[in-house]
Amino acid sequence: MRIMSWNINGIRAAERKGFLRWFRSRGKADIVGLQEVRAELEQIPSHLLRPKGYVAHWFSATRRRGYSGVGVYSRVPPISVETSLGEERFDVEGRMLGLEYERFILYNVYFPKGSGVDRDNSRVPYKLEFTDAVIDHALRRRKKLRKPLVIMGDFNTAHREIDLRNPRTNHGTSGFLPEERANLERNLRRGFVDTFRYLHPDKVQYTWWSQRIGVRERNIGWRIDYVWVSEELAPHLKKAFIQDDVRGSDHCPLGIEVEWK
Repeated sequence: MRIMSWNINGIRAAERKGFLRWFRSRGKADIVGLQEVRAELEQIPSHLLRPKGYVAHWFSATRRRGYSGVGVYSRVPPISVETSLGEERFDVEGRMLGLEYERFILYNVYFPKGSGVDRDNSRVPYKLEFTDAVIDHALRRRKKLRKPLVIMGDFNTAHREIDLRNPRTNHGTSGFLPEERANLERNLRRGFVDTFRYLHPDKVQYTWWSQRIGVRERNIGWRIDYVWVSEELAPHLKKAFIQDDVRGSDHCPLGIEVEWK
């Protein structure tokens, strides 16, 4: 099974930049999770709303049009789909899709940024509370359904110094704050594996670059997008990869391949 994730920074913009070509070739997978869709259902082109061979599920922000939003394409219809964490302040931003399958539960998540509209760190408390709420919710579902977990998406935090080009100058920047990294580490230790780092412990590869001129060309990036799996899935991992040559967004696609035994 091939599972992929991509923060596309607007599905309509991504379409103009070749999203469909990627989806039909290098993005061809059993499950594809998208973050930062930034569109209502009626604004998504029909050929992207439900591509041939896939079922699709979408969840948009309800208080702010063109903001946030997540979507999942799946070859196999899920048993159930959920969008709520049980708190309105989280649900109104359209950040989470949870899908139950026969063998596992998958969460496609667009975790918040910690920076506010004034480029301060005012959203950090909300970000950490949202992250805890997602992991708490997922672990409760795992216990109830007795199925392993896949949690993927844009986590908006670089875990370790290896995960960004310039760690020394970013300790005060949201995305690499000590409290954000500690929160990520604590939740990872609750029974998860960072699939890319598990299979590539020393590899330097990024998933996001600033859109300032020349930054991506010089590979001044951050690895802030992840596919986590619960520990019992780790032995089934065959590949974990990042397609950092794919353009169309300030993020790039990433994914895993799992072989069931």
